[in-house]
Amino acid sequence: MTLTLAEAEKILADHFAPWVLDLGLAVVETGERHALLRLPWSGRLAREGGGLSGQALMAAADTATVIAVSAARGAFVPMTTVQQSTSFQRAVVGADVLLDARVTKLGKRMAFADITMTATGSEDPAARASAVYALLG
Repeated sequence: MTLTLAEAEKILADHFAPWVLDLGLAVVETGERHALLRLPWSGRLAREGGGLSGQALMAAADTATVIAVSAARGAFVPMTTVQQSTSFQRAVVGADVLLDARVTKLGKRMAFADITMTATGSEDPAARASAVYALLG
């Protein structure tokens, strides 16, 4: 019951605000309970000092979770973020970020996920997040 890449990209195009689309996120892979997205490096997303801003990473993690939950359910349903906690471990400078969102529990009304954010070319995560979503449909 997973999504195709085309279906996942359509969810991005149809259900997210224009400023989220401006991040340039691309769906790389979907699976039974996960999604892998790429956040391309952009100097526009960097903070003073040249590191990718935490706000951009958190928005990307939130978006990746919607795609992962949709993949786990087999289709998009309206949902909303209840909680997201993010820990930043190292700066990302001049590299794309891969966001691996994994659904850890999928219920009828709630979904839980863990998201690992890793700069391309690195083996160590730049950040980790956990998220809880209310499923509205």
